Amino acid sequence: MVGVAMRAFTAAIIGSGFMGRTHLEALRRLGNVQVTTIVAGTLEKARAFAEAHGLPGASADFHDVLNSPSVDAVHICTPNALHFPIAKAALLAGKHVLCEKPLAISVAEAQELVALAADKNLRNCTCYNLRSYPVVQHIRRMREDGDLGDILVAQGAYSQDWLLYDTDWNWRLESRHNGPSGVMADIGSHWCDMIEHLTGLRIQSICADLQTFLPVRKRPKHSVESFAGKLPSPSDYESVAVHTEDFGSAIFRLGERARGAFTVSQVAAGRKNSFRFEIFGTKASIAWDGERPDELWIGNRNVNNQILIKDPSLLKPAAQPYADYPGGHSEGYDDTFKQVFRRFYAAIEYPAAKPDFPQFQDGLRQIQILEAALESHRHHGWMNVTESPSWLPAC
Repeated sequence: MVGVAMRAFTAAIIGSGFMGRTHLEALRRLGNVQVTTIVAGTLEKARAFAEAHGLPGASADFHDVLNSPSVDAVHICTPNALHFPIAKAALLAGKHVLCEKPLAISVAEAQELVALAADKNLRNCTCYNLRSYPVVQHIRRMREDGDLGDILVAQGAYSQDWLLYDTDWNWRLESRHNGPSGVMADIGSHWCDMIEHLTGLRIQSICADLQTFLPVRKRPKHSVESFAGKLPSPSDYESVAVHTEDFGSAIFRLGERARGAFTVSQVAAGRKNSFRFEIFGTKASIAWDGERPDELWIGNRNVNNQILIKDPSLLKPAAQPYADYPGGHSEGYDDTFKQVFRRFYAAIEYPAAKPDFPQFQDGLRQIQILEAALESHRHHGWMNVTESPSWLPAC
C-alpha cells in the first residue's frame, strides 16, 4: 500500500497552534495532499495563519469545511475538549478524520466515535505518531520475529520541563479545555500506547500515583503557545488553581505474565522531550531514547551488547518503509507525522487494505488506561483496565 501511486487529496486543518503547523508541514511533504483551509478560534487568527503559510482558505467555523464537498479529510488539532464534537460532526458529514490525541476526554465519547466511524465506513486515525520512527518499527518486528523471546518487563519514563515554573502556562492546564488529566493524558498515553504496540500485550491493570507540584499558577492575560518560551515574564497575570497533575508514576501488569513501571513528568528540569523505554525479554532486551531516535541498544546475556544505528538496509524488512533516508541521515519527530499521514491517505485510496497506523480504537484504548489510572490514584490501589465492549471492531 505504501510506496504505490495515489491520487491527490484535499484536507482541512482545524487548529492553528503548534500541532496545526506540524500537520501542515508534514502534509506538504507527502506531495499528494493539498491543504485548502485552516480553521482557527477567530477569523483573524485563521487569516493570519493562511497568509503566513500560503493557504487559500481561512475560517473560524469548522462547519465550513465539513460542508465542503471538495474536502476529503480533516485533521483535528484543537484543545482536547473539542476533539469529540468536531470528530463526530466530521464523521456525520462523511469526512475521513485524523485526530490528535487524546481522541476524547472520556471513554463514552471515544466509544461513540469508534462506533460511528465503523458505521460510516470512514478511515480514522488517532495521531500516536511516535510509533513511526524507523528504529521503533524495527523493535516491533524484532518482537514479532521472536528475537526478544517472551516479554518479562517494560519500564521507562517520559520527561519534559516546559511546565517547571509557576509562570509556565498552556491551555492544557485547564480542565475545561484539556479534560480531567494533565501529564498522564498528554504524554503518558504516548508511553502506554508505545509499550502495547511494541510488545503486543495489553496493560491489564494499573496502580498509579499522581502529583500536582504546582497547584497554583500564574496565567498571563494573553495567549501563550505550547513550548513557546522557557523564561516567560508576563507583565500582568492572574493566579489560577490547577486541578490536573504535572507528574505521575505507575506500575502495571502487562498481559498474563509481564510487569512494568513508568513515570511521566512535565516539571523535570533539563529534560526537553525525553521519551525512554526498556523492554526485557527472555532472549534479549532493547532500550530506546526518543531524543536519540536513530539509536537502538540491544542487550544480550552471553554475547556482547549492541548499538544499532538506523540504516534502512539493516532494518527488518517490514520496518524499512518507515525510513526515507539512507544510513547516516537522521529521521526525527517531524518525519513520524509524515509516515502516519502517508499511511492514512493510502488507506483512503485503498479501502480493502488493512491499515497500519493508530486508529480511533487505539485512542479509545488509551482513554481506558487513563481512566483506570485516575481511579487507581483516587482509591490508592490497583485498578483493572476495562476492555472495549464486544460490539466494537477489533484493531
